[in-house]
Amino acid sequence: MLTISLATYRGVDVLDLERSFGFLVNDVARLFSRRFDHNGKRLGLTRAQCRTLGYLARNEGINQAGMADLLEIRPMTLVRQIDRMQEAGWIERRPDPADRRARRLFLTDKARPILGRIWDVASETQDQVLAALSPDESEQLLELLRRVHGALADRSHSRARGVISGTGVTALPTRRVAATVEGTR
Repeated sequence: MLTISLATYRGVDVLDLERSFGFLVNDVARLFSRRFDHNGKRLGLTRAQCRTLGYLARNEGINQAGMADLLEIRPMTLVRQIDRMQEAGWIERRPDPADRRARRLFLTDKARPILGRIWDVASETQDQVLAALSPDESEQLLELLRRVHGALADRSHSRARGVISGTGVTALPTRRVAATVEGTR
């Protein structure tokens, strides 16, 4: 069992943030995102656009509501982002054969080559971040995070996946970014 220690500050118990799972996982995510942004400047895409393209690559044919659920953003926020990405030629909307009011989202031919570059930036960032760990420690960390992720996955994600599988759309396989330490490729 993980014990979170408290320190006393002016007579009040305060959380030792360096021992708080919630703080550490959020701060690591923030710092990782900052590093990804730095490494990814050459892509000419925002992190949100990269994320949208990545999710869409795995779920082509999803409708906008399902995509908003997967990305955990408000549908109106996604609509504006999709509008900009469609204008830039990254994404196309196609009519939904089962619902004339809905649109399905697909990558364009322009978007497909950039996916490899996005994965390269993600891999480069991961390599930099995990360079302080041995290969065994990196794999152990990733395995532990997968287990925590699985334990936290909620029903809304399952519902969003059900929307996708209910369309007959097959998700593309996930490209696993190797947990390598810089220089061991």
